Formats: sequence, C-alpha cells, structure tokens
Amino acid sequence: MSEIFDLQGRRAIVTGGARGIGAAIARAFARSGVRVAIADADLAAAQALANDIGDGAAAFAIDVRDRASTEKAFAAAIAHMGGLDILAANAGVSTMRRAVDITDEEWDFNFAVNARGVFLSNQIACRYFLKEKRAGVIVNTASLAGKVGAPLLAHYSASKFAVLGWTQSLAREMAPHGIRVNAVCPGFVRTSMQEREIVWEGELRGITPEAVRAEYVSLTPLARIEEPEDVADVVVFLASDAARFMTGQGINVTGGVRMD
Repeated sequence: MSEIFDLQGRRAIVTGGARGIGAAIARAFARSGVRVAIADADLAAAQALANDIGDGAAAFAIDVRDRASTEKAFAAAIAHMGGLDILAANAGVSTMRRAVDITDEEWDFNFAVNARGVFLSNQIACRYFLKEKRAGVIVNTASLAGKVGAPLLAHYSASKFAVLGWTQSLAREMAPHGIRVNAVCPGFVRTSMQEREIVWEGELRGITPEAVRAEYVSLTPLARIEEPEDVADVVVFLASDAARFMTGQGINVTGGVRMD
C-alpha cells in the first residue's frame, strides 16, 4: 500500500455505521488499518458489525438529532479508542412525497437527521480536534440530491444542500487549524434506503419498482447501480494523506450522473 493511503493506527467514528454506506465505510476503514467506532441508532446491528469486523471495532448507541446523545457517544468512542482522527458523518434518512404534500413532520425529520446530525457530529469532532491541537479529517455524506434538486425528494434534497453549504463553511474556518472537511455525493446506491425509495417512487409515478431501478441505470453513464463500496473507497481516499490538499469539496460518486 502506498504510504499516502496508509491509515494504519488512525481512529474513526462512523455515524449511521451499522448498514448500507456506513457499514461499507466502516469495513473499508478497517481494511486500511483504522480502528473504527460504529455509532448508530440500532446498537444491536452496530454491535453485530463490530463483532464481524473485529480488529478493535466497537459499537456505540447514538441519536444524531440529540446533542446529549451525540456527545455521550463521541466521548465513549474517543475514550475507548484513545483519541479521534477521522469522522465519517454518514447518518441519514429519507422519505418521499410530492412537494405540495410534504408534512411538517417529514420536513423536520429529514432536517433533524441529515442536517442537524451533521452539524452536531462535526461540531463535536472539531471541538475535540481544536482542544487537542491535532489535525483531523471529516467526511460528510451528502448526495447527488444535494447538487441538483430531486423530484419527490424536495425536503431530502434541501437537507443535503444544507450539508454541502455547512461543509464548505466549516472547511474554511477549520483550514487554518489543519482540519480538513469534505463531503461525498453518492448517486443511486443499492441500499435498504433505495429499496424503500423505488417502491415509494413507483407508487407516486404509477410504475413498477423494477422500472424505477432500470431508469436509474439508464441515467448512469457507467450503466449499473452504485454499490456502497463505491462510496466507501472514496471516503477512505478523502481521509488519507493522498487528499491532503483537498478541503471544502463535495465529491460526486455517481457513475457519471453528475459531472460538475
């Protein structure tokens, strides 16, 4: 392994790490020599993944919407690992509905997890990095829908645009301290979230889930559904010294759906 990609001995927290993209990130970090803390609302699933990964991986319960819960999980993870070098703020949710039908509860839920959750976890990590006077790396999970408004996902899309705005602003403030902040913007990723979304979208558009998925493939120049590992490998790159001169970026990982 090239030295600039070697993350041996570093310590990472992955929020929303029990499944999907988060689980792929946790596994990719572990393969790169990172000691991983998997923070998730589903503690049992997080623990099962930690047991499977081994190599000192540990699980912690977290509600990223709540400051006290997030602070408690981070404090426990940092104490367990003896420090923190990387945060992958990945926890996210979605619901799907026409914009004129979105409820207050749906809007608040998407923003509470997707935007507030990134804000809280990033802020807590940065306070630790600043206090300890150590360089740190943050990678936030945004979305293709954070680059271009997505029909039937207006509330989700708005919350992911917020993630990118926050990422850029935080990156500018933290750069003088050697703390890098970037984001990844996945496209049509094969996860349990996608399985729900293709059913919802099919119902709203009057087509089958299979037709929805086929449309996703047709919109992707690389002509397949994205896998969580496609995103995870880019997160590892952004956390590594290979990306040492990158900050404030929202990196498209979409198979070419978005090229700017």
